[in-house]
Amino acid sequence: MEMAFSRAVRSGEWIYVSGCTGYNYETGVISDSIEDQTEQTFLNIENALKEVGADWNHVVKINYYIPDQNDFPKTWPIIRKYLSEHLPACTAIACPLVNDKLKIEIDVIAHVA
Repeated sequence: MEMAFSRAVRSGEWIYVSGCTGYNYETGVISDSIEDQTEQTFLNIENALKEVGADWNHVVKINYYIPDQNDFPKTWPIIRKYLSEHLPACTAIACPLVNDKLKIEIDVIAHVA
Protein backbone atom coordinates (compact mmCIF):
# COMPACT_ATOMS: atom_id res chain seq x y z
CA MET A 1 0.00 0.00 0.00
CA GLU A 2 1.36 3.40 -0.98
CA MET A 3 1.01 6.60 0.99
CA ALA A 4 -1.53 9.17 -0.13
CA PHE A 5 0.12 12.52 -0.87
CA SER A 6 0.99 14.94 -3.65
CA ARG A 7 4.58 15.44 -4.75
CA ALA A 8 3.86 19.15 -5.15
CA VAL A 9 0.88 21.36 -4.41
CA ARG A 10 0.30 24.84 -5.74
CA SER A 11 -1.95 27.10 -3.70
CA GLY A 12 -2.18 30.46 -5.44
CA GLU A 13 1.34 31.90 -5.54
CA TRP A 14 2.72 29.29 -3.11
CA ILE A 15 4.16 25.89 -3.98
CA TYR A 16 4.91 23.15 -1.46
CA VAL A 17 7.07 20.23 -2.58
CA SER A 18 6.84 17.17 -0.36
CA GLY A 19 9.97 15.52 0.95
CA CYS A 20 11.89 14.06 -1.97
CA THR A 21 14.56 11.39 -1.69
CA GLY A 22 17.35 9.92 -3.79
CA TYR A 23 15.18 7.27 -5.44
CA ASN A 24 14.95 7.45 -9.18
CA TYR A 25 11.15 7.44 -9.26
CA GLU A 26 11.07 5.94 -12.77
CA THR A 27 13.29 2.94 -11.98
CA GLY A 28 12.85 2.61 -8.22
CA VAL A 29 16.65 2.45 -7.85
CA ILE A 30 18.60 4.28 -5.15
CA SER A 31 22.37 4.64 -4.83
CA ASP A 32 24.29 3.97 -1.63
CA SER A 33 26.18 7.25 -2.12
CA ILE A 34 25.06 10.43 -0.33
CA GLU A 35 26.33 12.43 -3.30
CA ASP A 36 24.31 10.40 -5.83
CA GLN A 37 21.23 10.51 -3.62
CA THR A 38 21.52 14.28 -3.26
CA GLU A 39 21.83 14.74 -7.04
CA GLN A 40 18.78 12.54 -7.68
CA THR A 41 16.83 14.32 -4.95
CA PHE A 42 17.48 17.68 -6.58
CA LEU A 43 16.41 16.27 -9.96
CA ASN A 44 13.20 14.94 -8.37
CA ILE A 45 12.47 18.34 -6.83
CA GLU A 46 13.26 20.10 -10.10
CA ASN A 47 10.76 17.88 -11.92
CA ALA A 48 8.11 18.51 -9.27
CA LEU A 49 8.64 22.27 -9.51
CA LYS A 50 8.33 22.17 -13.32
CA GLU A 51 5.03 20.30 -13.06
CA VAL A 52 3.50 23.23 -11.16
CA GLY A 53 5.10 26.02 -13.20
CA ALA A 54 8.16 26.88 -11.10
CA ASP A 55 11.91 26.41 -10.96
CA TRP A 56 14.76 26.79 -8.46
CA ASN A 57 14.59 30.60 -8.70
CA HIS A 58 11.15 30.47 -7.05
CA VAL A 59 12.31 28.46 -4.01
CA VAL A 60 12.23 30.56 -0.83
CA LYS A 61 12.74 27.83 1.81
CA ILE A 62 14.50 24.47 1.75
CA ASN A 63 14.76 21.84 4.48
CA TYR A 64 17.40 19.13 4.50
CA TYR A 65 16.87 15.99 6.59
CA ILE A 66 19.96 13.82 7.02
CA PRO A 67 20.40 10.79 9.29
CA ASP A 68 24.18 11.21 9.55
CA GLN A 69 25.15 14.83 10.19
CA ASN A 70 28.71 14.01 9.07
CA ASP A 71 27.37 13.41 5.54
CA PHE A 72 26.02 16.94 5.15
CA PRO A 73 29.30 18.57 3.96
CA LYS A 74 29.48 15.93 1.19
CA THR A 75 26.23 17.36 -0.24
CA TRP A 76 27.43 20.95 -0.49
CA PRO A 77 28.92 20.76 -4.02
CA ILE A 78 25.60 19.40 -5.34
CA ILE A 79 23.61 22.00 -3.42
CA ARG A 80 25.80 24.76 -4.88
CA LYS A 81 25.27 23.32 -8.37
CA TYR A 82 21.52 23.92 -8.10
CA LEU A 83 21.45 26.96 -5.81
CA SER A 84 24.56 28.97 -6.72
CA GLU A 85 22.60 31.89 -8.19
CA HIS A 86 19.61 31.82 -5.87
CA LEU A 87 20.00 31.33 -2.12
CA PRO A 88 16.78 30.39 -0.29
CA ALA A 89 16.48 30.25 3.48
CA CYS A 90 17.37 26.77 4.69
CA THR A 91 17.40 24.44 7.66
CA ALA A 92 19.41 21.24 8.04
CA ILE A 93 18.09 18.66 10.47
CA ALA A 94 19.88 15.49 11.57
CA CYS A 95 17.19 12.85 12.15
CA PRO A 96 16.26 9.28 11.26
CA LEU A 97 14.38 8.78 8.01
CA VAL A 98 11.64 6.22 7.30
CA ASN A 99 13.93 3.89 5.34
CA ASP A 100 17.50 2.92 6.23
CA LYS A 101 18.55 3.24 2.56
CA LEU A 102 17.79 6.98 2.64
CA LYS A 103 20.73 9.28 3.26
CA ILE A 104 18.88 12.55 2.58
CA GLU A 105 15.37 13.93 2.18
CA ILE A 106 14.61 17.47 1.03
CA ASP A 107 11.42 19.52 0.91
CA VAL A 108 10.95 23.03 -0.45
CA ILE A 109 8.57 25.93 -0.46
CA ALA A 110 8.43 28.16 -3.53
CA HIS A 111 6.69 31.44 -4.31
CA VAL A 112 5.58 32.42 -7.80
CA ALA A 113 4.45 36.06 -7.95
